[in-house]
Amino acid sequence: MSWGLALLFAVLALALLWIARQKQRASGLPAGRVIYSDHKPLGQPEKAFFDADAMLTGRPDYLVEVDGAAVPVEVKSGFAPPEPYEGHIYQLMAYCLLVEQSTGVRPPYGIVRYRNRSFALDYTPEAERDLRELLEEMHSAGRRRDLERSHADRNLCARCVYCSSCDHRLD
Repeated sequence: MSWGLALLFAVLALALLWIARQKQRASGLPAGRVIYSDHKPLGQPEKAFFDADAMLTGRPDYLVEVDGAAVPVEVKSGFAPPEPYEGHIYQLMAYCLLVEQSTGVRPPYGIVRYRNRSFALDYTPEAERDLRELLEEMHSAGRRRDLERSHADRNLCARCVYCSSCDHRLD
């Protein structure tokens, strides 16, 4: 093989590496290995995480291994607000709790990725406490049957964990 051909392959390899890094940055995912993806165009989706104590189930969009911890990433299709929406924050903290319960390793943070911006949110003991308080409030309201539920979307209703026992479900 000539030196010219070897140089061409080296330049091509560097160009492809540069393109891959640009795409990774644009995706909003942290540097690391994707170890879980809920986005599978073909085949079965990943199994949902479940925590019986918290009565919580869910599937983050991605888990990325960063420094030995699985960091959950939730991708939203809209443009970023000035600060993440409260519901998105709680959703991400719920994924952090589920990942910790499943893996035994506490994620240091999670990421909410909007179309144009990402927010890295620390999974602190305070954030976990707030999440657990919200879950207890939701479960208590469910036991009292005084939950206000949004039933505008049949698909969301059908995937809801309370669908089988809900007297407001959309059939």
